[in-house]
Amino acid sequence: MSSEFPVRARGRLAVLSAHLAAATISESSELEPQCLSAQVPPPGNLRGALTVVDERTGKRYQVQVSEQGTVKATDLKKISTGKNDKGLKLYDPGYLNTAPVRSSICYIDGDEGILRYRGYPIEELAESSTYLEVAYLLMYGNLPSQSQLADWEFAVTQHSAVPQGILDIIQTIPHDAHPMGVLVSAMSALSVFHPDANPALRGQDLYQSKQVRDKQIARILGKAPTIAAAAYLRLAGRPPVLPSNNLSYSENFLYMLDSLGNRAYKPNPRLARVLDILFILHAEHEMNCSTAAARHLASSGVDVYTALSGAAGALYGPLHGGANEAVLKMLSEIGSVENIPEFIEGVKSRKRKMSGFGHRVYKNYDPRAKVIRKLADEVFSIVGRDPLIEVYF
Repeated sequence: MSSEFPVRARGRLAVLSAHLAAATISESSELEPQCLSAQVPPPGNLRGALTVVDERTGKRYQVQVSEQGTVKATDLKKISTGKNDKGLKLYDPGYLNTAPVRSSICYIDGDEGILRYRGYPIEELAESSTYLEVAYLLMYGNLPSQSQLADWEFAVTQHSAVPQGILDIIQTIPHDAHPMGVLVSAMSALSVFHPDANPALRGQDLYQSKQVRDKQIARILGKAPTIAAAAYLRLAGRPPVLPSNNLSYSENFLYMLDSLGNRAYKPNPRLARVLDILFILHAEHEMNCSTAAARHLASSGVDVYTALSGAAGALYGPLHGGANEAVLKMLSEIGSVENIPEFIEGVKSRKRKMSGFGHRVYKNYDPRAKVIRKLADEVFSIVGRDPLIEVYF
């Protein structure tokens, strides 16, 4: 893992030098992965057969079990009580024990409070890596070398500007609109401005090309902060700010939020690092609601921007990514520490709902929470402590 400051500095210098030299990455260049160095050892070969006795009929059935310890849901259709019975079906509306895909990207052990990206503990990545390093890891299976990181950062930065038409759309949206609604709308509109990424126009085999996939990845990572910043500024009644090519990923986001267009503005590096770590902590979390939504949409062959707008819409909900907003609203409703007992009584009588007790998959603790607690102290030391924090703690 690249954790030495001189290495990062040289990588950043390479990116800046490329900008100053007006260099461009070839449209045909590909970001090649290297071998993975932190694989999680598999539990062993679980292949076998499962014998099922249907006590309704007395019949016995044999169902094959894969190496990963899964059975095909369609194999259960043969378990039937007769002609009018279409076979046994699995009911699992929350994907609580359903595996729709086999993946080596993320691993969660909720009982032990473990979260790993490509085999790396989340705590280690948060301490020693940047967000773009982790994004590369998630996409390509390995942490990038110095030269790969420089190319990767340049590719993402190269795509940070969004079409003027997208900014115009954001400006026409009511100033009191929810920022996630703005993000969903803008992300969906990107498909109109990038017809080269639309299988409906370019053919259903479009995304078989690694070159095409890599380009969309860089586009999305580059444009997402610009769109999010423009949405925030719209709510504040301010015009959008163009991204800067001379800042890191998270610094650039803070620059667009706070610079008021002053090109000389430099975000606080400590706050930028905190934001970078928060991006890392939320970069991946197995088959969650928004990931499932994206996969459902993508399975139809729709373009990636439409699929991701659906994923962002799922994230919008208060039972998913919107849970953070629900906590803030709850804290505002409580107001002060003195009002906590009254609020608790309201929860007990089912008149009020309590939010903010972590992700349901973690039965022990959420490993991200420990990191965020330290980050909160770092932020408070810079910007001051919000009174509502006392209500939370």
